[in-house]
Amino acid sequence: MSEISEKNSVSISVFDITTADSDIQARLRLGGLVNLLIQAAINSADSLGFGFEGLHRQQLFWVLSRLTVEIYHPLKWYDKAFVETWPKDVEGLLYLRDFMVRNQEGEVVAKCTSGWLAIDMQTKRPKLVDEKYSHIFNRMKDKHALEYKPEKLFPVETGESFAVKTTWFDLDVNKHVTSTRYIDWMMDALPVQILNNHYPLKLSINYMKETMLGDTIKITCKAGEAHRFIFEGRNAINHTVTFRGSISF
Repeated sequence: MSEISEKNSVSISVFDITTADSDIQARLRLGGLVNLLIQAAINSADSLGFGFEGLHRQQLFWVLSRLTVEIYHPLKWYDKAFVETWPKDVEGLLYLRDFMVRNQEGEVVAKCTSGWLAIDMQTKRPKLVDEKYSHIFNRMKDKHALEYKPEKLFPVETGESFAVKTTWFDLDVNKHVTSTRYIDWMMDALPVQILNNHYPLKLSINYMKETMLGDTIKITCKAGEAHRFIFEGRNAINHTVTFRGSISF
């Protein structure tokens, strides 16, 4: 369900947390949280006319480029998530969008800022969306969930490494690995003790290069200070960086 305000372009999507979204302690998985944010963004874009169908007519499609989310309290199985989102601004080719997540008591449980690219279907290069929508994209530039921009992450030179080979169910409708799978891969790399005793407080991820069916990604994970882990994924054949990530507990 989604409600849209014509006045300020803010939408609210409501989701039920199910067992499929939850970990073994019935907490919303980190990848599950990001999936709710993405679904809320889709609802918002569809309502405003520049969603999947709207961009398809321009021979474009949206890809998530950067995302930073701060988490204050985990949602759990049977909870409802109220995800408020709005298109905030455009910086060059990057479309900024913020999110505020509340539980059924109205408490803010997470805040997020993100950057999206509109990709040309033929050239696979970013382009600007039709200018008839330009007045919408910066209408809310002074409304912030987080006061800073989605974080730019840096190379990970050393750490523990493992490989992941992509399969059919890693892909989305754009035929590349869906955004949340990278987060699942990062969480899978962490010690069980960390996952049992802590819940993520912050996630940042940069999507650098699309990953296709059958690609093998070498993922490096390095533990930092204060339960912070940083990640970098590279294509095992051409060694291009596919993503970088950071999770703090």
